[in-house]
Amino acid sequence: MQTSIHDESTGSVARLFLYVTVAVISVAALLGALGALTQSAFLNQLHPYLFFIGFGNLAILIFNRYLTSAIYPELRISPATQRRYIYAVLLSLLSITVAVYMQWPLLKALTGLFLMAVVLGPLREIFTTLSIPKIWKDVSVRYYIFDVIFLLNANLGLFTLGLKEAFPEQGLIPFFVTQSAYFLGSSFPLSISVMGFLYTYAWKQSDKRELFTRLFSLWFYVFVGGVLVFLVVILMGHYFGMMLLSHILLLGVMAMLGGFGLYMNRFFKKRFHHPALAFLLSGLSLLFATSAYGIMNVYFIKGIPFGTHPPIRADQMWIYHSHTHAALLGWITFSFIGMIYIVIPAIVRRDSLSLLREGKALSKLLEAVTMERAFLQLTVMLLAATGVLLGFFIESDILLALSGLVFALAVLFLSFNLKGELHRESPDKEHSA
Repeated sequence: MQTSIHDESTGSVARLFLYVTVAVISVAALLGALGALTQSAFLNQLHPYLFFIGFGNLAILIFNRYLTSAIYPELRISPATQRRYIYAVLLSLLSITVAVYMQWPLLKALTGLFLMAVVLGPLREIFTTLSIPKIWKDVSVRYYIFDVIFLLNANLGLFTLGLKEAFPEQGLIPFFVTQSAYFLGSSFPLSISVMGFLYTYAWKQSDKRELFTRLFSLWFYVFVGGVLVFLVVILMGHYFGMMLLSHILLLGVMAMLGGFGLYMNRFFKKRFHHPALAFLLSGLSLLFATSAYGIMNVYFIKGIPFGTHPPIRADQMWIYHSHTHAALLGWITFSFIGMIYIVIPAIVRRDSLSLLREGKALSKLLEAVTMERAFLQLTVMLLAATGVLLGFFIESDILLALSGLVFALAVLFLSFNLKGELHRESPDKEHSA
């Protein structure tokens, strides 16, 4: 039986990535909404695992690889391998669902071990294809490569968490390996990926490219190093260090938010209203909220040892939940939807990464009606995300459930909005025809 070339094309895998990713985020949000409504411990525990294992791994294994290969073509894309990555992540989602439902921590550990083995594949390809000096030469690639390294670390966290839950009395796993620590570690590679994207498709194109290259190079050390040191001072219980680092990171986020707002304003005035940039700006706004909630979290965590459950005073748990959901539903999801509106149509139009390499990813690849619907989608998602944060503050399970349901449907709309776009030819091809 002959294999269809289309079935193994870059564009077909990009479509598959889109549909699977949107489904994973929507299902995670829907289960979170149902968990709030029914007070189901199973659903409340499961939905963040689905988000981080499903979306977290897919975003770095598939999407992040497109961004890296667009800069260094020698890091080739293998559609067949990427399909296997998608199927492996889907298998992991099934595995973690069974593990959480049956309360089988060893299956959770095996899921983490399996995902570690999957991530070692692209890591080996990266470091056997690109030298360290070449990786360090391009600021964007620094971000993209560290994403994969931290994804491996996140999956290691899942493995060790499963072992700790399976053998709680053995003391083999350090005290700081907790479910909260695993979720924090899983969000880190996604955050780094967005930072690299913002530089690649915004400031790297600026007239003051040299200045912004230096600033983003500095931000790489501040952001990556700052978060790692922040983890150390949390483990040490050093309250002043936690406060100092959290405020430094907040100031960096504020500078990036203001700078990107100015960039987007100039882009809209000179070119056209691209919804992806509005999604990215909204994501940065919610990263600001995440940072602010994080500082409040640090304030109320004083005197509580790391690893304690819950990780904050019981009467202030709304701050902890707001912090995590502003990051999940806000910063990460909004930013990646904006990235998807740019990258996936650019890949599918030519069935290659050529539009990304030529710097045409921010051109008018989408129909006007698609962009109008994307702005409407953004509005609904912002209202739903605000409803979730408000629901935690006023402790309303009904508001949490309704807002989560609306958010899930709004994310799902991405697949329908791009469906027609992913079957149109490239403007270049249409013109030549």
